[in-house]
Amino acid sequence: MEATGIGAIATRMAEIRTQIAAFRPLATSGPTGSGPTGSAESGVAFQQALDGTMRTARTAEGVPVELARYGNGRIPETALHPVGGTGHRLWAPVATALEALMRAARQDGVTIGITDSYRPYAEQVDLVKRKGLYSQGGLAARPGTSDHGWGLAVDLDLDAKAQAWMRANAGRFGFAETTPREPWHWAYRGQ
Repeated sequence: MEATGIGAIATRMAEIRTQIAAFRPLATSGPTGSGPTGSAESGVAFQQALDGTMRTARTAEGVPVELARYGNGRIPETALHPVGGTGHRLWAPVATALEALMRAARQDGVTIGITDSYRPYAEQVDLVKRKGLYSQGGLAARPGTSDHGWGLAVDLDLDAKAQAWMRANAGRFGFAETTPREPWHWAYRGQ
């Protein structure tokens, strides 16, 4: 049986990456016999461009293709990155952006703490049991749909000054306040 949907896309992308990694441009002469027209550097540049595209490519639902192959709440440790020394983890580009945001806030005399980050599927299920579904007046997304389950969202510890700073500056770092009843919840939307 052939894979379909996201799984098929992820499988094909892995095959293409393998083929690119094995690619070594042939040294051929140009029209005047002046030497090589291809180089290992062009292969490296192409791989870097492809990797950059893969980090920014998103599914129709807005999920980075790089993460979609795993499933919400099932992101492996190898795809997550620690956020400074906080003990929290996010998808690497999000962790990097959040660290830069927190540095900028500190430079402005603002303290921002983190109370929650990546949330595995089992934790999403538990949260629904404890806090109820957002759609029914609670505070939890339906398991398997949370931005936390993709490593794309954080819950922040913000006083009034920090909340105002976030609202004025978070967009520069790719973050948006996306959940109306949760002013502590900030999701990464990219820059």
